[in-house]
Amino acid sequence: MKIVVDTENGVPPWRQVHAQVIRAATTGALPEGTRLPPIRQLARDLGLASGTVARAYRELEAAGWVATARARGTVVTIPSGRPDRAALLGAAAAEFAGQARDLGADLETTLDAIRMAWPH
Repeated sequence: MKIVVDTENGVPPWRQVHAQVIRAATTGALPEGTRLPPIRQLARDLGLASGTVARAYRELEAAGWVATARARGTVVTIPSGRPDRAALLGAAAAEFAGQARDLGADLETTLDAIRMAWPH
């Protein structure tokens, strides 16, 4: 799994890491039991502060997406009551819609942005 952080898009870097791990776990790209990189290593690879990655990992752990143990590191888990893809898509859409409103975009401009971002 490759994590990419865009520091120019207005979404906090920890939230981007968090969302990408959940998306990968939901789609099966990160199966249960997969070990995530150590915090310091991932922070270095992404050019982020360790605290930023640590926050993403803490939030993931609190939601049941990962578990951390001394000897094993941080591994992907399958949370009980894990939301399905439709629920995750709805949450992502709500977050994007909120950001678009904050930027002053109307519905048509927002939909145009989605169409342009959609791979052809």
